[in-house]
Formats: sequence, structure tokens, C-alpha cells
Amino acid sequence: MHEVYESTRNRDRKITSKQAIFEGISPDGGLYVWPELAQVQLDLTTICKQSYQENAVYILHHLLPDFTKEELEQCVANAYGNTFSSPDITPLRKVGDVYVLELFHGPTSAFKDVALTLLPQLMSVALRSAHQKALILTATSGDTGKAALAGFQDVKDTGIVVFYPDHKVSQVQYRQMVTQRGKNVKVYGVKGNFDDAQSKVKELFLDPDLREVAAKYHVRLTSANSINIGRLVPQIVYYFEAYKQLVNQGVIQLGDKISYSVPTGNFGDVLAGYYGYLMGLPVEKFYVASNANHVLTDFLTTGIYDRNREFIQTISPSMDILISSNLERLLYYVSNCDADFVKGCMDELAQTGKYQIPADLLKKIQSLFDCGYIDDVQTKAVIGKTYQETNEILDPHSAIGYEIGKAAKERPMVTLATASPYKFAQDVLDAIGVKEADPMQAMKKLEDYAHEKTPKGLAELNDLPILHKDVISIDDMKQDVANYIEELFHD
Repeated sequence: MHEVYESTRNRDRKITSKQAIFEGISPDGGLYVWPELAQVQLDLTTICKQSYQENAVYILHHLLPDFTKEELEQCVANAYGNTFSSPDITPLRKVGDVYVLELFHGPTSAFKDVALTLLPQLMSVALRSAHQKALILTATSGDTGKAALAGFQDVKDTGIVVFYPDHKVSQVQYRQMVTQRGKNVKVYGVKGNFDDAQSKVKELFLDPDLREVAAKYHVRLTSANSINIGRLVPQIVYYFEAYKQLVNQGVIQLGDKISYSVPTGNFGDVLAGYYGYLMGLPVEKFYVASNANHVLTDFLTTGIYDRNREFIQTISPSMDILISSNLERLLYYVSNCDADFVKGCMDELAQTGKYQIPADLLKKIQSLFDCGYIDDVQTKAVIGKTYQETNEILDPHSAIGYEIGKAAKERPMVTLATASPYKFAQDVLDAIGVKEADPMQAMKKLEDYAHEKTPKGLAELNDLPILHKDVISIDDMKQDVANYIEELFHD
């Protein structure tokens, strides 16, 4: 057995990658990690010669060792066969003097699609091996919800429940979720913000009453957030893919270092890049780009993580996060896999809302990670200026990554474009000086300025019926999940 994964908070319990995928989170509250990750060194020459799909199989074969190559090939074929509008999956485009990696050509027009078309395939294989069923519980700040719903819709032996913060996602994100069809999907608005919902979901995974209800029906509670290793590892592929495209375009020589700017709130997307770095991706710097909720900027500058601050609702809602779950995995690796240290930090965060890391550890992190943030006013200015200068339209998340990358001294710089501008058409139009009150009309109007037409999945939203109308309190989440398990999995 390939029992290579363990918890960030306890090194004693070893499990396989299939177990890590269907469990999602460790019973001690930690996240699953592979301590020997840096011993996996990928061959860049091979990567530069292969297609995206071939690279996905090659990279995942190293990280999920108890999946057979045939299983992975089938999973990748199902995920990327005909679901992306670009044959490159994640094409790279030069904008000004920065390279923009477009991650939004999937079915829901967000970067989450790259992983959430693949995770359901990996999950199905893992569940089959264990003769289990699964209920996916996911909190979303906007994009994960729809991508997970689309990925898991009507997948055998699984159900999915998504919680989004009511009135704190964009109109388009809201309509994407509440119009979702499928016999095994449930969507709830919750009264609170994303952090409230995510903290409760983490509690539910470990709740003995809920686990008992699930066990009665042979159901595992698991996650589609990037706390699930099966959601995180597919994202590593596009970091190598960007590198491959720069080599093949003659911008760099094999072995040259490049830098990445990543708009992030939960630290999952940039962590996937760090995993790539550990496995041989030549990286000079990662820039962690934040919005007005700049808890990560403050941490990377001072070594103090402090979520005791005002939660600010912004025009980049997917980054409106004050508890960056995946930072826990970074702390684990930079502390030489010191699970006791990580557990101490996480306990302190739970009890006081903050923790501080030692100066030497901060220095180690800062040698590879830099950071920056801009607020809504600046974000709109970046969208407007970029359009004027380059004729390119950026969404409010991608614009943040673009600006932080553009301001950095390192070149070549790859900045990650995480969503289609059509998902945030009103704010994008506003930024280029055009007003439109109706979100659906705004998408039509944006077609006059953007290179591509409105993606099909977004264009049809106006005509779809709203199927999920429930808005509940955080305290109701447990009972609603219990009820749904009984409704969905009873014989």
C-alpha cells in the first residue's frame, strides 16, 4: 500500500492518496500532505514535449501513487476531453510585458474548473476502491460552488451540498449556483460570510452526530474545496504548463527561472505553484496578490497571521477570505514537517484569531514569496488602464494578480487569470467607463469590448429557472445536511 499521506497536525496516521481524497480533511482537523514531496523531481524536458493531458497524467502519477496509470488516463480523458473551449486548456497570452495564463476556459468560466472537472473522476475511482458513497460539503466564496456542482452533477454514489454567503457573491455567480440542475445537488445561501460558512463546514466533517447519520448509509463526508488534496494537485499542472509554453515559444531556455503572480484568498492556488516548485519547477518568486482583505499580505510582511479585522466585501468576491486554509500546508513544509508546530499555530488561530511564526521561518518564506494588495478603486483603475493600453479585458481578480506582477521587478512574469471577465461584467464595464445596471445585459454589452463572445454557460443563465431558494443560518447547516443525507441515500 502507498500510505504516503499524513495530517499537517499529526504525523502518526498514514493513509493512501485514495483515502486522502475521499476523506478530504483529517479527523484531527489537519490537512493531508506528503512529507517527502520534495523528493519527487519531475523531468522538465519530458513536460515540454507533452500535451496538457499527458502532463496531467505524468504529474498526478507521481502524487497519487495508488492510482494506476490507466485509472489516471481515464480520469484525465473524462475531465479534459471536450469540456474546455481552448485546446490548450490553459493558454498563455502576452499582455504588456507580463504573460497572462488564462485559466477560465472551462465549463463554468473560472480557474476552479481545471481541478473540479478532474476531482469527481478521481473521487469516483477512490470510492469504488473503498466500496463507499460520498457527500461533498463545500463552502464557496463564489467560484468553487458552481465548478463543484457542475463537476459532481449526477456522478454515481455521490451527492453535493454547496453553501454560499447570501448577498456576498456576484449576481452571475449567484445565478450559476441557484440554477444548477441535477438529482444529487443542493445549494444553500447562508447568513454570514465565507469564513463563517467554511469554518462550519470544517466542523461538520468532524461532527460525531453527522458522521453517525452518514455511516448509517455508508456515506463519507468529504470536500471539494482545496483543503482536499484531490482538488489541489490538478492545479500543479498549469504551473508547469505555463513554463512549457514559455520554453516552446523561445522566451526562456530550459532551466531558466520564472516568477508567478497569483490572486488568492484561500492560498490554495499559489500553494499548487509551491508544490510545483518543490518538485523541480524553476521559480524565482511567487507573488501573493490580495484585495482589501489583505490578511495574507500582512502575514507575509510581518509573520503575524491575524484574522481579527473587518471583513470587507469587494468586487473580487472569490478573494474575500480572512482564514486562508491552505497556509497550513505551507507552514508544514517550511517548518520541516513539524506537525506539533503547525497544530500549535492552528489551535492559537482557533482560540485567539491570530498566531505568529518565528523570524527565521518568516525569512525562509520571504525568500520565495513576496506580496502586495490593491483595493476596489485601484482594481478598477487597473482594468481601465490595461484595456486602454493593451485592448485586453481582465476580470477583477485577474486584474489584482496582473497589477502586483507588473509592479514586480522579476521577469519573465506569469500572472494567473482566474476568471472570465463576463462573470463580473458590470464591474468590468464600469472600470472601462460604461454603465449597465442589469448583470445579464452587461454581459451582452461587454462583447463589444472583449476578444471573445460570452461563454455559453453564462449566456444561458438568464433563461434558466431558479431551483435553489433556501437561505439558512449557520446553525441550521448541520440539520439540513443530515436531512439531505437521509433524503438522497435512503434505499
